[in-house]
Amino acid sequence: MHKYKLIIEYDGNNFVGWQRQDNGISIQSSIEKAIKKLSNEDITLIGAGRTDSGVHAKGQVAHFELANEFPIDRIRDGINQHLRPQPIAVLNVEKVVNDFHARFSARQRIYQYSIINRRPPLTFQRQLTWVIYKKLDIEKMKEAATFFNGKHDFNAFRSIDCQSSTSIKTVDHCSVVNNQESITIQVAAKSFLHSQVRIMVGTLVSVGAGKIQPLDIKKIIEMKDRDKAGVTAPAHGLYLKEVIY
Repeated sequence: MHKYKLIIEYDGNNFVGWQRQDNGISIQSSIEKAIKKLSNEDITLIGAGRTDSGVHAKGQVAHFELANEFPIDRIRDGINQHLRPQPIAVLNVEKVVNDFHARFSARQRIYQYSIINRRPPLTFQRQLTWVIYKKLDIEKMKEAATFFNGKHDFNAFRSIDCQSSTSIKTVDHCSVVNNQESITIQVAAKSFLHSQVRIMVGTLVSVGAGKIQPLDIKKIIEMKDRDKAGVTAPAHGLYLKEVIY
């Protein structure tokens, strides 16, 4: 068998998420069908991150195996041709060793969340960012983000649907960067709880809006109570930026 690694970009709007489901079109199933058309082989595509409905990717990683060998350029171009006009693109293809696993070999996943902070309504990219009309205090958000760094019990920052056996996770890095009206929140960790990044973002926005103080992040983590954290930020502002191996 020949194993291939893909780097994938997609607009998650109008998909049920990465994972194959019965109730709609997924990113995974769309790419699997394109590979089938290219290779005439039934394959299973394994992704590094199972992004939710509406969540995007700039650098999702996945792998699959083929019985027959294909040139990597032909795989990239052939998959992209069969994916059209869906907003999914294979950016890079690489042949990898047999023990490579897109999910289990990953050492770090980096997510970015995009916010536009202004009073006028947004005309472009309305489904690619979270528009917040109330002026946010960026410096307080930056201070608050530092309390997420390190190993903590993130029970207050996971959804009710989370099936993880433990809520203890290690956040390698959480930062807030602004450029005029644009705010980017970046979070890096080996793995995350369901909706963890979006709830962290919603809580940082609560800090920026003056509803809570930066030090309250530490208290919320310690209380482990989901009701104390902020809202779950909309899915369409979240991007899987990169997966590190």
